[in-house]
Amino acid sequence: MADIQAMAETEEASESTERPRGRGRAGGRGRGRGRGEGREGRESRESREGQSREESDLVDRLVSINRVAKVVKGGRRFAFAALVVVGDGKGRVGYGTGKAREVPEAIRKATDQAKRAMIRVPLRDRRTLHHDLVGHYGAGRVVLRAADPGTGIIAGGPMRAVFETMGVHDVVAKSVGTANPHNMVKATFAALKGMMSPRVVASRRGKKVGDLVGRRGEAGPGDKD
Repeated sequence: MADIQAMAETEEASESTERPRGRGRAGGRGRGRGRGEGREGRESRESREGQSREESDLVDRLVSINRVAKVVKGGRRFAFAALVVVGDGKGRVGYGTGKAREVPEAIRKATDQAKRAMIRVPLRDRRTLHHDLVGHYGAGRVVLRAADPGTGIIAGGPMRAVFETMGVHDVVAKSVGTANPHNMVKATFAALKGMMSPRVVASRRGKKVGDLVGRRGEAGPGDKD
């Protein structure tokens, strides 16, 4: 009987000495995996922070909000359609539309769509357009003209929102078509997509930028994108 008890005690002692070693190895492997996941988490967090900082620099303008009613069996069901323009004030701008049952949700949808559809427009001296433009969309027709320093933004409501968010300080714009804000904004973007800087024109013609801007007596630094 004493021999059996002694054998049991030795077996328990051996198991107790083996278990910590097993837990230590498993714990070491667990800690290694934890460190790897921590690095990935930090990288994803840094990317999210960079994206949030970029979005915080954007400026949005509500151009129009329209209420529509749908007649159903129980009465009328209202919905809202929003038109939003978003820009960073440095030449990037976009517009979006959103529809929802509530105004804040419609504005949020329009803002998200505008952020995804942003375009870059080259600016002259970071204040005005490089050349005059004409844009068409549906019944909308707009004329955009570059202006001298101190002119300011001379444009209607929908077009003014586009120029303010884009970072233009001197421009003269006129809508000679419909007054629908959606068509005016889309016609303005159609015109801005045709903007070309002297650098782009010079590369297409195989010439130097000075050969093009020298005719109008402008210096080179003013022709940067």
